[in-house]
Amino acid sequence: MNFPFFIAKRYLISKKSHNAINIISGISVAGVCIGTMALVIVLSAFNGLSDLVESLYNSFDPDIRISVKQGKTFDAAAPELSELKKLKGIAYYNEVVEGNALLKFNEKQCVATIKGVSDQFVHMSGFDTLVKDGRFDISKNNIIIGKGLAYILQTGTEDFFSPLSVYAPKRGNTSSINPEDGLNEMKVYIAGEFTINDDFDYRYVITDLAKARTLLDYTNEVTSIELALKKGENTAALKEEISKVLGDKYLVEDREQQNALLYKTLRSEKLWTFIILFFILIIATFNVIGSLTMLIIEKKKDITILHNMGADISLIRKIFLVEGMLITFIGAFSGMFLGVLICWLQRMFSLVKFDKGYVVEAYPVSFHISDFIAIIIAVMLIGLFAAWYPVRVFTKKHLAA
Repeated sequence: MNFPFFIAKRYLISKKSHNAINIISGISVAGVCIGTMALVIVLSAFNGLSDLVESLYNSFDPDIRISVKQGKTFDAAAPELSELKKLKGIAYYNEVVEGNALLKFNEKQCVATIKGVSDQFVHMSGFDTLVKDGRFDISKNNIIIGKGLAYILQTGTEDFFSPLSVYAPKRGNTSSINPEDGLNEMKVYIAGEFTINDDFDYRYVITDLAKARTLLDYTNEVTSIELALKKGENTAALKEEISKVLGDKYLVEDREQQNALLYKTLRSEKLWTFIILFFILIIATFNVIGSLTMLIIEKKKDITILHNMGADISLIRKIFLVEGMLITFIGAFSGMFLGVLICWLQRMFSLVKFDKGYVVEAYPVSFHISDFIAIIIAVMLIGLFAAWYPVRVFTKKHLAA
């Protein structure tokens, strides 16, 4: 067995002449343990929320979205788009028409975004699972509306007698002095209400592609094309291939580019959360400095004996350095075990639950290997510094004495 490790282990588990040293050593281990446990729990909970938010956006946003760099619409029958359909990695191809419209129900009205989709939309997104009231049905005169819009209009899925009026401006100039002559009107019924988050719930109405084109005065145009990729496909590589097929006229975006602000916000929030907890952990490891300082003072005679027997200052420092790292190691892995255990219990038994009305019933947690690696590296580096400083200062002082 390594000599410094053997001596350090004996110092750690042996009874000290002053009981306060045992207490401080225990507090040191507990401090590192609690700090590490907090990092594991908070980051895992943050991962769970981030994954939930991403999954909600992913249920609405496609793997890849194609739009034009200049203008709003483009011809869905363009030759380059026909070539696009031949790519092997594409599972679903959805033509989309989007535009603003005015919704009116009785005396209530609001502005919304009409999204006309093809039959492939529900298969590529699983959007029907987000319909909480009613059913996913956009055939005939049916639409799907966000729950926030339904709340503003004070309507619901059970009203089959009072249709919802949807107005959109006609394209081109109108000569009539009557404002209503410049509007297209569509009478529809709400088949279902979906809920994702406020960004979508208070904004979108989902309808059939043909009805959206009629309302918005389009013929064969689309505002975007949404693609779902086959499982296992390399998104970056296929995105590059699509860009080559379509040319510079089109804008090809993956999910992260479609919601760049969202992903940047999630990453920055997680980083700052880690930094704040990291500083708290630094404060907790100050106990290691106190524990080692008192241990060095107590073992002053042992240090002198070892030095007289031929142990150089480097070996003596290594003993107490290993002692400090053992305290950190035990605390870190105990904290990691407890953190994982608590998160596992949350996943299995939903210890912390949300109130009614949330997308999920209990607080989500998710483990990322990169987080565990970052936590271990951070804790061990803090422990190394916390052990190095008192060992270097006090061993030099006592050996000099």
